[in-house]
Amino acid sequence: MMVTDKTYKNTNRRERIIFVIKLLIYSGIVYFNVEHPAFYDKFQWLFKITNALSFFLGANIVISIAWLVILSWYTRRHRTKPLEKDNFILGINRITSVMNTAFFLLAIPIFFGKDLMQLITSITIVAAAIALLTKDYISNMINGLIVMFSDQLSLGDQVRIGEYRGRIMDITLINVVLQNDDDDIVIIPNSVVFTSIIVNQSKQNIKKLSLEFELDHKHKFTPEELEMRLRRSIEAYQRYYREDSFSLKTLEIKKDFVQFKVQLLVPHPDKEKERLIKRALNTEIIAIAEGGKG
Repeated sequence: MMVTDKTYKNTNRRERIIFVIKLLIYSGIVYFNVEHPAFYDKFQWLFKITNALSFFLGANIVISIAWLVILSWYTRRHRTKPLEKDNFILGINRITSVMNTAFFLLAIPIFFGKDLMQLITSITIVAAAIALLTKDYISNMINGLIVMFSDQLSLGDQVRIGEYRGRIMDITLINVVLQNDDDDIVIIPNSVVFTSIIVNQSKQNIKKLSLEFELDHKHKFTPEELEMRLRRSIEAYQRYYREDSFSLKTLEIKKDFVQFKVQLLVPHPDKEKERLIKRALNTEIIAIAEGGKG
C-alpha cells in the first residue's frame, strides 16, 4: 500500500505541476489576445493559433480542475483501496481523455476561422445519422463506462467471461483485455462482456483449478482408485491448494471412453504453482492411460 500511495502522490504532484504550466501559458495567450499586439495584424496565422489554443487550453484547464477535485475527494474517502486497480479512477481518466479529445477537435475549425456555434448547429443536424452509423461503437463505450464505474470487475481480477478465462489487464472504452493461462492476450468487446455470464474468482479471493480428461474403457479402474492416484500425484503441493476442495467428477460415459473432470481450489493464485500442479496431474493421467501402476 505504501508503494501505491507513493506512486499516487508522485502522479498527483506531476499533474499539479503540469496544471500550473498550462495555466501560465493560458494566461499569457489570453493577455496577448486581449492586448492584440501589432504583429498579430501582420501574422494572422499566429492570431489563429493563439485563438484556437486559448479555447483548447481553457477547456482543458476546467477539465483538469474537475479531475483534481474529484480525485482528491475520492482518494480521501477510499484510502484503503489499491488505487492502481480502482475502476472509478480508471473511468474518470477515460472520460477526461474523451473530453480533451473532443475539445481539441473543436479547436481545429477555430484555427481555420470557422464560427464554432454555426459548426455545432451543423453537427447536430447530422447527429442522428452519425449515431446510427456508430451505434455499436457508442454501445461499447457506454458498456465500458458501466464496467469501469462498478465494482464487479477490476484490473488484475481472475475471471471467466463466456468461454474465455484470464486475468484482466486493461479495461478501455471499447474492450476488456485478458491475459489467459497461456499468456495470450484476449480482447473482448464491452458489448460481449456486458451480455456474457461472468465468473469473477478474485472477488472470492480464491481460484478454481480444473482439468478435463478422457480414459478408455479398456483400463481397469474405479473412480475411487482414480481419485486416490490423482490425489497422491499432487501431495507435494498440498499447501498450495485446499485439500478438502479436491473432487473428481464423471462428466460423461461414452461407448469407448469416460470423460472426467478434476477440480480443486487455490486460495492464493500462483501461476507457477498452478502449472506444476497441472503437470503432476497430467503426468499421472498419462501413466494411468498407458496402464502404469500407481
